[in-house]
Amino acid sequence: MKVHHAEFALAAPSWKALPPPGAPEVAFVGRSNVGKSSLLNALLGRKQLARTSSTPGKTQAINFYAVNPDAEGAVDLLLVDLPGYGYAKVSQGQRAAWQRLVGRYVTERAEQGALRAVVQLVDSRHGITKMDEELLAVMLESPAPHLIALTKADKLKQNERKKAVRAIEEHLAPYGLSLPTMLTSAEKKRGLRELWGWIDAVVA
Repeated sequence: MKVHHAEFALAAPSWKALPPPGAPEVAFVGRSNVGKSSLLNALLGRKQLARTSSTPGKTQAINFYAVNPDAEGAVDLLLVDLPGYGYAKVSQGQRAAWQRLVGRYVTERAEQGALRAVVQLVDSRHGITKMDEELLAVMLESPAPHLIALTKADKLKQNERKKAVRAIEEHLAPYGLSLPTMLTSAEKKRGLRELWGWIDAVVA
């Protein structure tokens, strides 16, 4: 998809605040500090549209970004930034509420036909952590197609990149899972075209 324009659409802190199903949605989810905001900005061609922060866990609502909105309010696609899991300094109750909201979003929005794909971000330098596994289990409840985007690939050497992809495949194999896995780098713009290609294919 060619992004002519992108803008922030809305932030939904609760289920009732979600917009009615309409344009196709692609959700992005990952641990706090995995580089989700940076990758979204790179995909949308905007430096500060999705806010990045040195404070992990800044995203505390489901944020929607409209791709190619027109004067009548129609959009080609909505990229959806789900709350980051992990290091946010919030109460256990608040964290549990986020988890319930995200879990409900990825299942019910897919069943409604709005959510078309889930992109789970994993730090390429660390591979799948226990927290990533927990998040993966939630995401697999969704009937939407699922891709793993390995972030910060520019921090790895060439031989380490291949090993990172292989490690994901080997980690998922015992569970009978085979998910598309892509190396990405927001800083170097690596993998953006391939990721957009996958999104276009599953949304179509």
